Amino acid sequence: MPGKTTDTPRITKFTNCRLVRGSSLVEQDLWIDSLTGKILKDQEAFYELHLSPDQIIDLGGRILAPGLIDVQINGAQGFDFSVPCETKEEYDEGLRMVNRGLARTGVTSYLPTLVSSTAEVYHKVLPSLGPKGANHLPKDGAEVLGAHAEGPFINSGRNGIHKSEVLQSAQTFEDLLSVYGADNMGSASPIKMITAAPEVGNMMAQIPEIVKRGIIYSIGHSDATYEQAVSATHQGARMVTHLFNAMRPFYHRNPGVFGLLGQSERRRPYYGVIADGIHLHPTSIKIAYNAHPDGLILVTDAMRLCGLPDGVYEWTNGERIVKTGARLTLEGSDKIAGSSATLIECVNNFRRWSNASTPDAINAVTATPARLLGLEGIKGSLEAGADADLVVLGETNDPYSGNTLTVDQVWKFGVKIHDTDKIAAV
Repeated sequence: MPGKTTDTPRITKFTNCRLVRGSSLVEQDLWIDSLTGKILKDQEAFYELHLSPDQIIDLGGRILAPGLIDVQINGAQGFDFSVPCETKEEYDEGLRMVNRGLARTGVTSYLPTLVSSTAEVYHKVLPSLGPKGANHLPKDGAEVLGAHAEGPFINSGRNGIHKSEVLQSAQTFEDLLSVYGADNMGSASPIKMITAAPEVGNMMAQIPEIVKRGIIYSIGHSDATYEQAVSATHQGARMVTHLFNAMRPFYHRNPGVFGLLGQSERRRPYYGVIADGIHLHPTSIKIAYNAHPDGLILVTDAMRLCGLPDGVYEWTNGERIVKTGARLTLEGSDKIAGSSATLIECVNNFRRWSNASTPDAINAVTATPARLLGLEGIKGSLEAGADADLVVLGETNDPYSGNTLTVDQVWKFGVKIHDTDKIAAV
């Protein structure tokens, strides 16, 4: 595994811990291998391969979970994925800075998300945002799994903070190739997911070709009726981008995109939820979760302002963003401009608001996004053979917010990359 050094322990055994197994927390040891970057079968490692741990880590009853996965994040650490740099090298260095910052919050894999932009922007930045796979070094932090292109084929009436002058409508698939670049839309292309409004232009007819190329089609920034949303799922749509936000509101005679959660199990899509306490009322999240618990994926929709102090900042399209705590708005309006919450904060909020169990809340940022991305058994899992991307979660009991999960350690491909010094090897 790239990134392993001679002083990196090869075999690590975690003990006195609770593993996330489905909807349960199971008291069980876990073995990982930094050479292969994989989780081991502990019985096979000891009895058949005759391996012994190079280090044993007593987690003191903490939770051991798969590394967190964020499928919608626009930037962090002052870096915006949608803003090209003068050189590709400079952009790639900014990306590594984000990766290291995200890892400290428990995120080990993610989809860098591009807001609606010009073709020139996509052609410049997408080559840097493809999946890194085995070429990713653990020391570089979180791993890019491919890009999420949010726009520019969205509804101008539901654009949120997306600049209206760059929005487009596709009549043919050539229109998509022209905007994103033909090299960026192949089976091994940088783009992993596209958010588009199915009712705009002739986008509905383009969904099958998008899906055929191994790209997830997500309904978002849309004024689609319920019937149009259902048609989109029949064409291959499998995801809804930030449910409730930037879409036709639920109405008793036309439930809109939200109505998809009432479809048969085979037709219900996955859906993103921003549980930052700003984008959605807690009850809205609880209603969606009760309607379709297996499809909920927590996302941050975070911007480059994450970790920066409050103030007014330049936005990608020449406008400005006001940051007040976690709340980000477009200057001169009350339009929400993304989030500055971390994914573990969203998990904690979701647990409190939905009454979901701790394992189920963790699944919403691990196993569920892994299934969406076609990475089941590779990411978001503690099963043998999965990537050894791990997060060690402590628990504190705050008198105001109650039980809260904290990120105490983060491991990437079997190598420890973040430690709060609360845990010692034995």
